[in-house]
Amino acid sequence: MSYTGAVKPGGPAEARELAELRITKVAVDPTMSNNCYLLRCQQTGEQLLIDAADEPRVLLDLVGADGLATVVTTHRHWDHHRALAEVVAATGAVTIAGERDAAAIEDATGVGIDRAVGQGDTVTVGECTLQVIALRGHTPGSIALLYSDPAGTPHLFTGDSLFPGGVGNTQNNAGRFEQLINDVDERVFQRLGDDTWFYPGHGDDSTLGAERPHLAEWRERGW
Repeated sequence: MSYTGAVKPGGPAEARELAELRITKVAVDPTMSNNCYLLRCQQTGEQLLIDAADEPRVLLDLVGADGLATVVTTHRHWDHHRALAEVVAATGAVTIAGERDAAAIEDATGVGIDRAVGQGDTVTVGECTLQVIALRGHTPGSIALLYSDPAGTPHLFTGDSLFPGGVGNTQNNAGRFEQLINDVDERVFQRLGDDTWFYPGHGDDSTLGAERPHLAEWRERGW
């Protein structure tokens, strides 16, 4: 089955095979419908999970017997780390989060963040490297992860900072919205090409090319 990115809680995961990385997307929690992404290095078999959002048994079954090296939490909001404690306890995975959200995640989950990252830092999964992009505004320490596929198009995991149709919720706070739309514009759209595929924290995927024509409209409406 070809990858579509259209997954639903309780439904099957979808996997995308790249030359050096496998991306598996699964949705958890029928109410919040959070997306979780398991990345696997094709060379070493090392695995990294983006957002242990909920339903730890689903996530651990997805990880399987090969173990989990790392869990990255994209931001501090409760719905993105409800399974963090159980996943880390079962796997011993190293935990990573944005510098300005790490303490809040520790307080909420009781799990220590082993590494706090910021703009321009890198995270590895086996032989594959992901670059950290700080996208401030949805939360102070929200991060995205960019995989620049040497054999294809870029792949960007955006948490709740960028969705098809707009940026993340900033609770009608004009300053937070301005910060987020500026970061998304300057650090994502001005840097990456239209063929960049992005994977959000909820719902379907999209490409930057599909969303780019609407940037001015998003600025104008203020959300």
